[in-house]
Amino acid sequence: MSGPANRPRPVVQALLTFLALSAFAANSLLCRLALRAGAIDPASFTAIRLSSGAVTLVLLLRFRGQRLPSPSWLSPFYLALYAIPFAFAYLHLQAGTGALLLFGSVQGTMVLGGYREGHRLGAIEWLGMLIAFGGLAWLVAPGVSAPDPLSAALMVIAGLAWGLYSLRGRGAGSAALPLTAANFVRATPLALAVCLVAVRSLDATAHGILLAVLSGSLASGVGYLIWYSALPGLTPVVASVVQLAVPVLAALGGIALLGEALSWRLAGASALVLGGIALTLLSRRVR
Repeated sequence: MSGPANRPRPVVQALLTFLALSAFAANSLLCRLALRAGAIDPASFTAIRLSSGAVTLVLLLRFRGQRLPSPSWLSPFYLALYAIPFAFAYLHLQAGTGALLLFGSVQGTMVLGGYREGHRLGAIEWLGMLIAFGGLAWLVAPGVSAPDPLSAALMVIAGLAWGLYSLRGRGAGSAALPLTAANFVRATPLALAVCLVAVRSLDATAHGILLAVLSGSLASGVGYLIWYSALPGLTPVVASVVQLAVPVLAALGGIALLGEALSWRLAGASALVLGGIALTLLSRRVR
């Protein structure tokens, strides 16, 4: 794990976290535009997403005169285990159901990971997490339906993998760029292998490819780099609960960029999510 010296200053920490969450929200919008609209198949989308992220990060690494670190396959495996099931599950799950399964799995994984490291939750922290998750449930309630069992299992696997990937990233510190670049480079062959298996169902339009490149190079590659830079200053509990803001940011992005309507439910649910996160952070700071 990273030591105090590797942790960013509070203001920088807050900015990095906000930028990472914004990138996650942008990724959600890009995935929705590409996959739910049928512009590209999930295997092609994931392969292009990871490979374009790898190219972007390697170019940044070369610009800074750095090299990829020694081989490590566990974090790349977790990255691929998140990205591949997520794309396939996205096709057959309602957005609300998928969000609950994904973020519930992420939160459970990271809370348990923090417990193993000795991070115990106080009553106020539990209350804050429950309020935030309740706000998320209210936000996505209209899109919640009985899920397809296979798709639900894939989304839970994606959430578990992302939680484990984030827990490992807490030790990145100043090595966030080379580690993130190495993760994307080594996760790409796993996604390409899925394309070989699903070669008969590959189908991508130019629009879908463009969305996959944007998702990979900016929202994923740069976004995950920022997340790895923010993680050393976050406990597992805080890192898990702040991610509940992603659906809120994605909904606001849909209003701003896609012309979606603002509703009282969105306003009220967003207040609950952000209030629950603030309560958790405040309780953590007091403790």
